[in-house]
Amino acid sequence: MNIQTGLAVATLLFAMSAMAVAGSSDVVVENAWARASIGTSRPGAAYMMVRNAGAEAVTLIGIETPAAGMAEIHRTATDSRGVSSMSPAGDIEIGPGEAAKLEPGGLHGMLMGLRTPLKQGDSFDLTLRFADGGTVAVAVPVLGIAARGPGR
Repeated sequence: MNIQTGLAVATLLFAMSAMAVAGSSDVVVENAWARASIGTSRPGAAYMMVRNAGAEAVTLIGIETPAAGMAEIHRTATDSRGVSSMSPAGDIEIGPGEAAKLEPGGLHGMLMGLRTPLKQGDSFDLTLRFADGGTVAVAVPVLGIAARGPGR
């Protein structure tokens, strides 16, 4: 095999392997929302459904937003005494055809150091970052302070 044929075969194999790998382009974000905040001294939270419409797993590695000084995905856990606590969730793998629910009392986007209050009727931009280097941007509408989700 000559060099040109070898390069053509290598290019073809690389292209075929890239097609088989799911990535952030296979992610669909549904029902994003946040509650209105009380000023900026307390953190806000963002909720949504992150669905993997691809054939391979994707890994959500973080979030960012200009609305907060720091944004992380947190998990709420309740111990045997009924005491709840929150901590960073780390990377979240979403299998093919599956979804990660970011909802009150579970996984959620924690927005620390709010730059301005989250006001009902406003929205803010949030970007999800994935292990493949891709991102997905979403506009997050702000609902009332007692909201339990879109339509509730």
